[in-house]
Amino acid sequence: MTYLTRSLAIGCSLLALSACGPDEIASPGSGGTVIINPPATPAPSPAPTPAPTPGTGVTPASGCPTIADTQGLADEGTITGPTGSYRVCSLPPRINASSQLPYVAGVLYRMNGRVDVGTDGGPAADASDGQSDTNVTLTIDPGVIIYSAGESFLNVNRGNRISAVGTATRPIIFTSRDNVVGRNTDASSGQWGGVVLSGRAPVTDCEASGADNGSVQCERQVEGAATPAFFGGATPNDNSGRLSYVQLRFSGFTLTGGSELQSLTTGGTGSGTQFDHIMSFNSSDDGMELFGGLVNMKHLIVVGAEDDSIDTDTGVKANLQYVIVAQNTNVHDTIIEADSAANRDFVPRQNTRIANFTFLTNGTAIDGGASLRLRGGTDFALVNGIIVSPQDECLRLEHAETVQGPNAALDELGVPIFQSVVMQCSSTPFIGSSGPSAADVQSIFTSGSSNNSFTYTPTLTNLFINGANESAVVASNPQALSSFFDNTSYIGAVRNAEDTWYAGWTCNSATANFGANNTGLCTSLPVYQ
Repeated sequence: MTYLTRSLAIGCSLLALSACGPDEIASPGSGGTVIINPPATPAPSPAPTPAPTPGTGVTPASGCPTIADTQGLADEGTITGPTGSYRVCSLPPRINASSQLPYVAGVLYRMNGRVDVGTDGGPAADASDGQSDTNVTLTIDPGVIIYSAGESFLNVNRGNRISAVGTATRPIIFTSRDNVVGRNTDASSGQWGGVVLSGRAPVTDCEASGADNGSVQCERQVEGAATPAFFGGATPNDNSGRLSYVQLRFSGFTLTGGSELQSLTTGGTGSGTQFDHIMSFNSSDDGMELFGGLVNMKHLIVVGAEDDSIDTDTGVKANLQYVIVAQNTNVHDTIIEADSAANRDFVPRQNTRIANFTFLTNGTAIDGGASLRLRGGTDFALVNGIIVSPQDECLRLEHAETVQGPNAALDELGVPIFQSVVMQCSSTPFIGSSGPSAADVQSIFTSGSSNNSFTYTPTLTNLFINGANESAVVASNPQALSSFFDNTSYIGAVRNAEDTWYAGWTCNSATANFGANNTGLCTSLPVYQ
């Protein structure tokens, strides 16, 4: 499978943009430049192949496909951009029957405002809450492109599922209208809402007064939705479907009350939900924000998020492995923000664990005061990772509850864990506030035989591929934290030039180049033969 349009190497630079959010939930940031020691002759891996000769462009399909939902798809004529002309097939506002969006050459699907998958079935799987499940599954085929603009977003309601399963050569792409018509640059963002999965796993910081955290009565609303979209319940293994080989481009539109959606929002999704091979590009808010629930994810890429790259809160239990984050230069906040909205000892306590990661940033985080900001009583673990943040503090621990000892009654595992983590930081690597001091933070980071270093010098090639210094670090086994993790013998997200899990399904920009054999520039649509 090849592409008629794609772009060759753009280099290994880091650029940037902007955003906002409430106290102890989200925050915006700013930029500068990062110097990573490149090889003498930098080249992307895998080695690029010559770009195919462009054809005459896409021609629109004769009509829209038929789907099972009786409302069907609305044929809205055609739209034209640099890659050709397409038939526009608009999704209904609510999908009431399980339906499939097939890949059809010359067809683009459009969301005209909020699109709901099914109707909210309430916090319980049976009808004990007075709401019955509609059991709708939206299936999206490999290669499908869905675009929208403004206050448009996809919301998968509780008791319903999404099956968006692309492939390494034909990812599913959610993007903006401006991306289709060719108006976007590497500085574009915030042009539509994002994808929201609402589930029934436990959350904290309940909307209802008097509801017990983590109980079936504990629900929350999706940030910024004009019409309520609820999530939460007491079903840890709840299943909202699957996202696999998916790109989310130019998202983060401000909805109501100053709140923004990000590329991907999970609200109370359970362990039955599958996430892998997901790329967020140029979200004007977070790359992804996880509100409660249980999230297991492998192969995540976040490029150009203007607020936090990964934001976790309200009791989420999350395991992430093989993660690349590349922040832009001009505007960004933290790479990691972990916190809570209210009481810092609410149960379930947030516990996020990330293994095999490469975090790259320029400049300084505006609101976070460090590239990694852990606060609000969070439990957190970072294993086998690389942090390149030469112009900013690397690690900030905030609030006494974040560094307290183990307490089973409070679902508290103890101080944050760092194993086989190396950091290149500014002259002030550590910040402590509202409890811990900077010396406390340094002591936590350097304690034990953890193979950690804050005097690391990067030898990364092609921005994120391990070089000699990275390969020399002794790795730790993350399976001690969760059986979800693979036991790797290396730190970082990408072991060497032969490790190409990022190839094929990604897109390129001046911020991060993932090689020639993918969907091409993020500012252009792929054209499949």
